[in-house]
Amino acid sequence: MAIKIMGRIKTFVIDSIEVENFAAEGKCIAKHNGQVIFIEGSNVHPGDKVKLFVNNRKKNYAEANVLEILEASPLRIAPFCQHFGVCGGCKWQHVPYEKQLALKWNQVNDQLTRIGKLNLPEIKPILGSDKTQYYRNKLEYTFSNSRWFTREEISIEQEMSKNALGFHVPKRFEKVLPIEKCYLQKEPSNAIRLALRDFANEHNFTYYDHIAHEGFLRNIMIRTSTTGDMMVMVQFAQNNDADIQAVMEHLHQNFPEINSLNYILNQKRNDTFFDLEIQTYFGNPYIEERMEDLTFRIGVKSFYQTNSEQAYELYKITRDLAGLTGNELVYDLYTGTGTIANFVAKKAKKVIGIEYVADAVEDAKINADVNKLDNTLFFAGDMRKFLTNEFIAEHGKPDVVITDPPRAGMDEPVVRTLMEAAPKTIVYVSCNPATQARDLAILSEKYDISVVQPVDMFPHTHHVENVVRLDLKK
Repeated sequence: MAIKIMGRIKTFVIDSIEVENFAAEGKCIAKHNGQVIFIEGSNVHPGDKVKLFVNNRKKNYAEANVLEILEASPLRIAPFCQHFGVCGGCKWQHVPYEKQLALKWNQVNDQLTRIGKLNLPEIKPILGSDKTQYYRNKLEYTFSNSRWFTREEISIEQEMSKNALGFHVPKRFEKVLPIEKCYLQKEPSNAIRLALRDFANEHNFTYYDHIAHEGFLRNIMIRTSTTGDMMVMVQFAQNNDADIQAVMEHLHQNFPEINSLNYILNQKRNDTFFDLEIQTYFGNPYIEERMEDLTFRIGVKSFYQTNSEQAYELYKITRDLAGLTGNELVYDLYTGTGTIANFVAKKAKKVIGIEYVADAVEDAKINADVNKLDNTLFFAGDMRKFLTNEFIAEHGKPDVVITDPPRAGMDEPVVRTLMEAAPKTIVYVSCNPATQARDLAILSEKYDISVVQPVDMFPHTHHVENVVRLDLKK
């Protein structure tokens, strides 16, 4: 069946077509009547023969979903998780890891050359992650009274509970897929989630309704560290003190390894909790992570790279590319909780960190104090308004700038201010090579790119980190 819009067929079914290659953002591509079709969904691989539903046809391309895999590609491998294909995470489980790394390297190369049109040195081989399972130190699970049912569950025609504790289904914020076992975080992460689910069901606690904004249990966050520390934070949406205490005591008694047990009462219409008060039920309001001889305190609200062991490799690359001798003034932009700033401080004369989130800056200051670092200085403010010529005149012209912006990249005024400050070296760490390419195109007016180093922080996803060193043109 096809739907016509303004005389042009907008949606239609292709009964059989072969998937040709991977594309950006984890999609795949095929070609039909000379037009490129971008295929959504995780359970698809080049070489697959599939039945497609084209749901959006544009002038130069179309978008489609897979209705059925008619013949599987011989290049596939078996996914390891029972939730693969439905859960929104780990979408490349069916892709061999070496192939994943090659795809990510190609993504960096394509976006820097196609978007940035940059003159590049030879891009270094991507640094893969030693761990491809159980590599995350933080996961959040959502309670919902609107469970996502798989096709198999629907076909059973058996009444099942609509409650679920798990992950949001992509593009359906109110629907949650119940998770039995997740391969992203080491135990007892799964055991804690399942124990809380069973305790909630035994006591008939209500799961959150994301449409009506009602219910008792809302969210659970689990954080771990390489030191063995473990943090749990539960979000409640109703102030039922006796039930809250019962939940927290159950977790405390059954999982003594949790040394930071916290909860939040969140009665807002969204899950963000950065403006809410943390209640610590047991232990410290933080856990600790270590890198070399440094200790980092991580609170409930703290940002920390979610792959701890690979983050250490990323930071070592960043420090090495900065080429510090101990005499440099370093600016660390978008410093977050100051992890990079504190990590490089012993190799620098002074490090100034700037970050938008005030709570993160407080964490950065605490971590500097914990590690007895007296050559770091942190400021909280909007980067566009804070990093000005006046600020640089007051605090000194940087010799080296390290910048690790969010996915949107740096605002152009920030890039222009950097170019006016003209540090001899810029190390640009990015989680989005597309926006990095845009910024590098501007910086290339005054800088040469000397090193490009991709890093895989998130195996089985299309995401890639990229580190670039820029040197001031002579």
